[in-house]
Amino acid sequence: MGIGYETRGAVAIITLDRPDKLNAMSLAMYDDLGAAYCRARDDDAVHAIVLTGAGERAFSVGADLLESIPALAEDRFDISEWDAAHAKGIGLFKPVIAAVRGACIGGGMEFMLSTDIRIVAEDAVFQLPEPEHGFVPAGGTLVRLVRQASYAHAMQIMLMAERMSAADLYRMGIVNEVLPAGQVLERAISVAERIASLGPIAVQTIKEAALTTQSDPLDEAFAKEAVLGQRAFTCDDAKAGLARFVERGRKRREAVE
Repeated sequence: MGIGYETRGAVAIITLDRPDKLNAMSLAMYDDLGAAYCRARDDDAVHAIVLTGAGERAFSVGADLLESIPALAEDRFDISEWDAAHAKGIGLFKPVIAAVRGACIGGGMEFMLSTDIRIVAEDAVFQLPEPEHGFVPAGGTLVRLVRQASYAHAMQIMLMAERMSAADLYRMGIVNEVLPAGQVLERAISVAERIASLGPIAVQTIKEAALTTQSDPLDEAFAKEAVLGQRAFTCDDAKAGLARFVERGRKRREAVE
């Protein structure tokens, strides 16, 4: 119970594992989730990550209302201590794929928004209810959502605090695939395995560029892209890949001749 961690080949599977409480997050679970992300980040054998919730009823309903939320409300706890759990400030450039079934509410939806690709069940439900309780979704969402969706859609989700369906989020471009619940986890793992089969430096460089150039002026962004691209072109992965490409071309020419 808590945060599960396992590997399947080059894929790390991180599970929010408190199904009897709809995977509500205790203070310890936030710490453990951040640690799991850092563990996957630092393991050279891991090339992609899947984030999911245990059981069929919920991905996560967010912070535990009996522990985590009171600690924040009483100012006994600084929300920035949850940064790692929200994939903030830890240099996590390995892709993260969310596998979402059931309720994805509050902090649970914030976890999903911290991932790169989202595979969700057709009967999943989503909500950022924080304004109903007088606070805000500050686990990265105030920054991320307006960058991931149109301004109007992002503000509708955050300001109205209404429940939304998987179809709603797919229409808004916030999730990638909507599938029957029983297919969600294996599809997410399949997506992660496909990404993990590609050049790890190339994949991580793509994510790093996507996350770090968004707010730069155009010329600065292009300059940063050039630096990142050069780094990728000169890495061992690229050299080996180019050598294979040249060799395939040579064999095709010989076959024609």
